[in-house]
Amino acid sequence: MSLSFKKRVALHFILATALVVAIVFGVVYFIVQKTVYQNIDNDLSFEANKHTKEILFSKNGVKFINKDEWEENEHREVQVNPVFIQLTNISGKVMDKSPNLKSNQLPFIKQHKYGDHINTNLNNRLVRQVQIPVEENGKINGYIIAAMSLDGSLMVLEDLRNTLLFLFPLVLIGLFFISSFLAGKSISPVVLITNTADRITRNNLNERIELPQNEDELFNLSSSINSLLDRLEQALEREKQFTSDASHELRTPISVIRGTLEVLNRKERSAAEYKDKINYCLTELDRMTDMTEQLLILARFDSETNLNDGATSILEDVVDQIVIQRTPSILEKNIELITDKKGKTDLPINAFNSHLILDNLLSNAIKYSHQNGKIEVLITGGSNSITCIIKDHGIGIKEADLQNIYTPFFRSDALSHKEIKGAGLGLSIVKKAIAISNGKIHISSKYGEGTTIEVTFN
Repeated sequence: MSLSFKKRVALHFILATALVVAIVFGVVYFIVQKTVYQNIDNDLSFEANKHTKEILFSKNGVKFINKDEWEENEHREVQVNPVFIQLTNISGKVMDKSPNLKSNQLPFIKQHKYGDHINTNLNNRLVRQVQIPVEENGKINGYIIAAMSLDGSLMVLEDLRNTLLFLFPLVLIGLFFISSFLAGKSISPVVLITNTADRITRNNLNERIELPQNEDELFNLSSSINSLLDRLEQALEREKQFTSDASHELRTPISVIRGTLEVLNRKERSAAEYKDKINYCLTELDRMTDMTEQLLILARFDSETNLNDGATSILEDVVDQIVIQRTPSILEKNIELITDKKGKTDLPINAFNSHLILDNLLSNAIKYSHQNGKIEVLITGGSNSITCIIKDHGIGIKEADLQNIYTPFFRSDALSHKEIKGAGLGLSIVKKAIAISNGKIHISSKYGEGTTIEVTFN
């Protein structure tokens, strides 16, 4: 059976309440029962001790004095809860008893611990009795047994028990309706949150859940959902922007190639012209190929696809390998490359990610350095981490653009240096690779003076 959340809350409350009420009712019943028996026991002990002063010792045993007065009192008074008194000798033989016992007698229990109160039967009726010794000159000559009927007390206890059993389901039923009403009131903010969430769609992510007045768990839930919606909206906007930029960047080289080929197809050209235009188209194709590969890397990072084989390498070896690969570009701009290392630099790091990160950073440093410029690479190591600092003295980045450098397709002041080729995807790839490697990156730059990048691998 499937119950609504409101009914489940009410049911759980009722089950807990039922247990508590049952315990409380049980405690009440047993306290009343103990009190009733304690009062009877006190009365019995009082009567037994009182009548020990009305005993006469003789050669034939023990008996009561003033017994005639007992009989007169019985005729004059109506005893609601009479007390039965009986005298026995040491062996338990009845020596004397109160007139109200008539032909009946109370049971003598030899193994009974004297002074304790027990339940016994008198003429098929339940009675409470106490048995205490009667002494003369320090010697036990017999026993006095006092008893009192339990009919009235048992009737009171039975009425109490029946009343509690009758009230128990009534209390639970009443509490069920009350708790259902209160549960409905309590979860009304949840219903509001659900209705608001149902209205929010891909095209309506700007709507937010109204925060409750009380800063409780529901307030935290609403705040968390609103924060999630903020992140979703931002992610969707980035996705739209990324898709728009990617389609534009890919469409540009295609349009250039198409336009160039259409121009060539209009009339006959010289071999040199054909060769020049074909090389130009090949350059655009290479640029589009590089951009496509970078887009694929970004997409695989976003889908958390494993891009590496788990191989490790030493950071110094990775830098040397990248320098060898970029030597033609370094020589073309006659850049002075200075490498240095400090501390423990032999910490193994992920080969693929570190190569991807440093290759992008070093290629940027080369691209944005001036002719005859200088690049400094410093590797410093510790016991659990290793840091690579790449510093160039190139054109630098404007301070206002530093917050956008990890945005795909963003290029700082691109119009001022059109001769520098690039798609603006390198630092986006670096940022995602750093995150997967649990590393850190910090970029500081001053426009016109150069850029310093610090990358730490753990």
